[in-house]
Amino acid sequence: MCGRYVSTRAPQDLAGLFRVTSWEPQEALAPSWNVAPTDDVWSVLERTDRHTGEVVRRLRPLRWGLVPSWAKSLDTGAKMINARAETVAQKPAYRSAFAKRRCLLPADGFYEWVSVPATGRTKAYKQPYFITPTDGRVMAMAGLYAWWRDPGVPDDDPAAWVATCTVITTEATDAAGRIHPRMPLAVAPDDWDTWLDPAHDEPAELHALLTTPAAGHLDARAVSTAVNNVRNNGPHLLDPADNQ
Repeated sequence: MCGRYVSTRAPQDLAGLFRVTSWEPQEALAPSWNVAPTDDVWSVLERTDRHTGEVVRRLRPLRWGLVPSWAKSLDTGAKMINARAETVAQKPAYRSAFAKRRCLLPADGFYEWVSVPATGRTKAYKQPYFITPTDGRVMAMAGLYAWWRDPGVPDDDPAAWVATCTVITTEATDAAGRIHPRMPLAVAPDDWDTWLDPAHDEPAELHALLTTPAAGHLDARAVSTAVNNVRNNGPHLLDPADNQ
């Protein structure tokens, strides 16, 4: 799974990198070294402008944890932070989004944990590892998004509609596979246009666009256990484990 990740690039940099044509400066997110479920995260997606009919590529925040339109509560999203690539085109919660509402979720890298058993002198704990492309490039994690109508908010309130997202995952390989059996999938730059285009809806063709981040060239290193607490944030979370 992917349950925590790092996203520190400025929106101006992301807009240029992903060739974004629309971004609202007031939609600002601070850099985060401990992105957690239900946080707002940066996404890149394409939507048809209601006034011009043109397809616009946007950089916008989404709430991490997909909430299907038929869900009764926003709390549903906390259980739907990941969608398995093997079943994403069939499961009712993701099927429609996979066909029409795909996005990219920029990340510097992601965390996974290894359980360390207790010894005579230490308690059992979970050791976090930071997994990131060896070349330092951004990871364009494959994601889906959905809109959920909050029944407790009046129609004329902008908060009536909540945009949420999920990360598509697969069996882990290479560096990530030594840490955890699942990992996020990514989309290569040459395939961003096809992945984001809502007109493309053939499942087999879409699955073919999903790849291992950085083509499998990943570095995994043990980092500070401070990341285990979602309230902690800052670059110190990436300090080597032996420097704690």
